[in-house]
Amino acid sequence: MARRRSSSSSSSTGNTTAPATPAPRNRTPQPVRIRRRSFGDFVKAFFAFVALAVLVVGVPGALAMAVGWPLPHEFKPMEWLQQPITTGTFLHILTVIVWLAWAQFTACVLVEIKAAVSGVGVPGRVPGAGPSQILARQLVAALLLVGATAASLTPGLSQIGQHSLDGNQRGTVAAAQQTPGLFAQQQEQAASTAAALAEQASQAASHADAQGGSTAKSDDTKYYRIQPPEGRHHDSLWEIAERHLGDGRRYKEIFELNKDRVQPDGSKLSEASLIRPGWIMEMPGDARGGDLVEMPQAAGGSAAQQQIHDYGQTGDHAQGDHAQGGGHQQGSGGASQVSLPEQRPAPDQQPSGQQHQQHQQHATAATEESSFGLPQALIGAPLLAAGLLGALGRRRRQALWQSAFGAVGGRRGMEPPTPTGDAADAQDALLVGADPEGVRLLDRSLRGLAASLGAESRPLPTAYAAWLGGNGDLHLQLAQPSGNPPAPWQLGQDQTFWMLARTDAERYEDVDAAAPYPGLVSLGTMDDSRLLLNLESVPGLVSLSGSEADRAAVFASVAAELATNGWSDRMTITLVGFGEDLTPLAPNRLRHLDTIDDLIETMDAETRQRRGALGAAGHDSVLTGRTGPAQHTRWAPHLVLLAAEPSADDAMKLAELAADASRLGIGYLVGTESGDLPGAAWEMEVTGEGKLLAPLLGLELDAQLLPVPLQRAVVELFVESDPEREPQGPATAPPFLVDISEQGRPAVYARLVGPYEIIGLDTPDGDRSALLHEALALLLLHREGVHPRVLSSALWPRGVTDDVREALLDRLRAWLGTDPDGSPRLRTDSTGRLTLAKSVVSDLDVLRSLYHEATQGRGVDSRVVRGRLLTDALVLVRGPLLADRPEGRYRWLTHEIIDAQLPLLVADIGLALSEFHLVKDRAEKAIEALNAALNSAPGDERLWHELLRATHSTGDTARLQALAADLITRSGARGLPPRTEALLDELLPTWRDGVAAVG
Repeated sequence: MARRRSSSSSSSTGNTTAPATPAPRNRTPQPVRIRRRSFGDFVKAFFAFVALAVLVVGVPGALAMAVGWPLPHEFKPMEWLQQPITTGTFLHILTVIVWLAWAQFTACVLVEIKAAVSGVGVPGRVPGAGPSQILARQLVAALLLVGATAASLTPGLSQIGQHSLDGNQRGTVAAAQQTPGLFAQQQEQAASTAAALAEQASQAASHADAQGGSTAKSDDTKYYRIQPPEGRHHDSLWEIAERHLGDGRRYKEIFELNKDRVQPDGSKLSEASLIRPGWIMEMPGDARGGDLVEMPQAAGGSAAQQQIHDYGQTGDHAQGDHAQGGGHQQGSGGASQVSLPEQRPAPDQQPSGQQHQQHQQHATAATEESSFGLPQALIGAPLLAAGLLGALGRRRRQALWQSAFGAVGGRRGMEPPTPTGDAADAQDALLVGADPEGVRLLDRSLRGLAASLGAESRPLPTAYAAWLGGNGDLHLQLAQPSGNPPAPWQLGQDQTFWMLARTDAERYEDVDAAAPYPGLVSLGTMDDSRLLLNLESVPGLVSLSGSEADRAAVFASVAAELATNGWSDRMTITLVGFGEDLTPLAPNRLRHLDTIDDLIETMDAETRQRRGALGAAGHDSVLTGRTGPAQHTRWAPHLVLLAAEPSADDAMKLAELAADASRLGIGYLVGTESGDLPGAAWEMEVTGEGKLLAPLLGLELDAQLLPVPLQRAVVELFVESDPEREPQGPATAPPFLVDISEQGRPAVYARLVGPYEIIGLDTPDGDRSALLHEALALLLLHREGVHPRVLSSALWPRGVTDDVREALLDRLRAWLGTDPDGSPRLRTDSTGRLTLAKSVVSDLDVLRSLYHEATQGRGVDSRVVRGRLLTDALVLVRGPLLADRPEGRYRWLTHEIIDAQLPLLVADIGLALSEFHLVKDRAEKAIEALNAALNSAPGDERLWHELLRATHSTGDTARLQALAADLITRSGARGLPPRTEALLDELLPTWRDGVAAVG
């Protein structure tokens, strides 16, 4: 459960005789044992009773006797205004104020007594009664301190003022059966048998001492009763396992022994993080510690003994199948040991057993394929990889377009730099691991939800997390029940889960709505379900402990995904203590601050500014603003990632800033070496084994990491593609130049520019023909080589086993055959990547080679050669790339920039050939070349400009007017670009008259 550390909880200790074992840094304070009532407790209770009697009964009695009824008996406002103001008037006004204060305080007392007597939930909040309700709570707590339910209230009288009302009343989510324990409901209050429990614990401790500090034999059955909360601390299975089994991770064994067994209050344990005071837990046989109780006799015992005896008759051991403790083995519950959203099996998939087996095969294959050398951290992070790959593609396109519109011919950018070494491995890992379809569905689903809620005038619910299930379903975990979701969303396993099936998500279209939850970021996986935590919704700081290197890997992963994800609009990510070299990933989103002082100063100003902006706009929180008319530039989140551990003073300042942060769209993730961060609402720990632990939140994930070497490799990809980076050396040549002479005739020729055709090979028989053609196209577009895992992930995006991939490669080698010298046409280079022999050529290779030779080779010194080469190149253009590719295949082209390269290359060829003809006043030839280029690059503004100039050179005004009219029609509602308008003004001053006439 989310909590903050307090002085009362941090000083609590548990009674244990177990051997001391190293505890994780994220451990929680030990629960306080129930103490006996002292004389001082009775004195406090007496004075609390007197105070309540005076305030609740004495105050109204004194007012009635001394002042009487303060209000006028008749309603005559005009006479009131005309009467003089006397001392009696002031006394009556003061009396009314006292009556109102008394009524409010009495309401607080009634609310607190009801909550204390019922023993369930958190007391309701009386509006505007902060200090009054705190006083009422403390007086009621002191009065009931001598009763059995006193421990269920709040910290003692000595702690008045130490905790704010909001802090004591901060609610959390109720997690139902098989619900992630991330935001489990605050534990219910103590049971009426707390006093009997203390007696049993004392007897057990005496027995343990008599045995020399050891407990009963390992095969004896032992029980533990969940302790009542002490202040803000609550018992948890993790702590129980840590105290009595020596390892908090063994909480699963306790859960399995007691799962679904009826407790004394009639409820059942179905969630490891949802336990209640007074519940009984059967313990493994090797459990040790004074709080444990052995099986009591049924007759002659107390009520607590009878409950334990009755509970012992339930469970597997009652039928002779009692689990023997001692090991770390998990029970037979399988996946039910991990709390996850209920997974809905897809109707078109195999039975669950076969599905699980196939998933295991894929996982095994992925593990074996790690020998290829690709970084698994990116392969296992599909949303992060998709974000990085998409951002890298946009960066390369920007560089390509900026270079293309700079000058014609011989410049940097037509061919992006080919990565090598670690950067090449990182790029291949991005291609293998990326799940752009998953990102697209997540983005559309969340925006569609926001649009639907806005149409119904409903606010966005606060979402703490999202779970992406293995079957593709999306589970949104809410902070509190928010009614029924809009269709096609459905309620999940309880009121705090909204679920969207993948089949319904695929029917969503793009909507004009602001991203509702841009602060979602992947933390890791649990049983094939991926957790995304909504950092901006956390009610306070999130702390992350662990070694410096492990923490840095988590911080880098979070920063990189937030900077490049596809389900957010604008956001600011501030990095402190790390990440200065990560800013090239997204310069518009990422910023780096040097010190914590700079951060506190910046966030203090922004917090005040956001509070004022929300108030002026009339919104309760940023979520309220996001469901209104789409305003993508407002209410953008600001997420702070602080890797350096703050001092105690700085931590308190950050905690104060974070107290209202979730309402303002600000989130804080703070690193700590010790795991003890003042003001931390949620605490997590990353281990050296790559686990992300949060025992109080019920989490044990396989963490998503981005280690330092991988960070450098990814950043190198972005730096090399920076459009503002100065060219290093001459223009980049095509990756593969073809011998365009008669002697260079290839053995296999593939036509990719236009309809896909292959010359020199027989068409493969059977259904595998399309797969072989697609594999060959991928290899032809990457003459530098293709990693086998990149090839398999492109052909089978949902995964494939080693034997299937190897069988395809064998068929591909057999189909391509060998050269006359006996060497195979499909080869493997020194890095393990697949390459094609020079005898296998595509028309795209020839097109690039002809243009390169015309502008940087023999054509530079020979005008005749240049004209012939450019003409031959333009003849090769028959349409867009792979024009007739079947629907559903070649999806890997979305990761490529060839769709941007090819039109620019064709446009450059057309422009160069047009210039070649215009020099000799051959305007018709120039127009013919430009029209041919426009067939493949109709959106290139440069081609239209040259076509206007070439047409103007013919002197045919009517023809120029017709071209201008066609260009205006093509531009549509957007209108002509400014540079095109300026050119028309120069060449055809009357063109605007024609537009007006048409209008």
